[in-house]
Amino acid sequence: MDNILDKDILANNLDNTIQRIEKARIAVNEHHIVKMVVVGKYTALENIETLYSLGQRAFGENQVQQLQERSQKLEDLPIEWHMIGRLQKNKINKLIETNPFLLQSLDSLDLAQELDKRLKVKSKKMRCLLQINSSNEDTKTGVEPQRAIDIYQEIDERFNNIELQGVMSIGANSKDKKVVRQSFETTRKIFEELKNSNATICSMGMSSDFELAIECGSNMVRIGSALFKDA
Repeated sequence: MDNILDKDILANNLDNTIQRIEKARIAVNEHHIVKMVVVGKYTALENIETLYSLGQRAFGENQVQQLQERSQKLEDLPIEWHMIGRLQKNKINKLIETNPFLLQSLDSLDLAQELDKRLKVKSKKMRCLLQINSSNEDTKTGVEPQRAIDIYQEIDERFNNIELQGVMSIGANSKDKKVVRQSFETTRKIFEELKNSNATICSMGMSSDFELAIECGSNMVRIGSALFKDA
């Protein structure tokens, strides 16, 4: 785990990140709202508590185990927890017990079917985003862009315990800004088409590319390293 950071450092990092989000958001449209989810991942629990004290409310984790442990340790704080990493089928029950605000990484029809089945047994529902592999990279999970709309609508129609809220994708792993932009625009176009199916969230952009993601239409960004740097 990273070191526990001084409150002033975290406050400065948070302010700088919010200012960058605001600048990117307003450049799109002053009415365009962007929500930030802080990715805890490798940082100390104390840093999450500090950011909460500074006004941040939405936090995400990549692993179900980590999400469960942290949400239990911080159960006195009304944190909005997001599951943003790959969900393995053998962790579905544990995730349902943890009751996250949003599962951002529903990455296949197969996973949706299994998740819905387990939710039904427990008489629960879960809010989810469909993950799209918009850069068509073998290292990333998610549905193929050309199948995304059909799969989204099929999940929406077939699985009553899954409440789809929109889409999520990870920008292309490239130093070429045009390639990254293209991956974001692919997701944004799918999102625009899915608005008729009540999609409201387009989650794109991390510490290295969130401004570009916002420019391309993202309304939810997942920020980790930009907030937890030491200087």
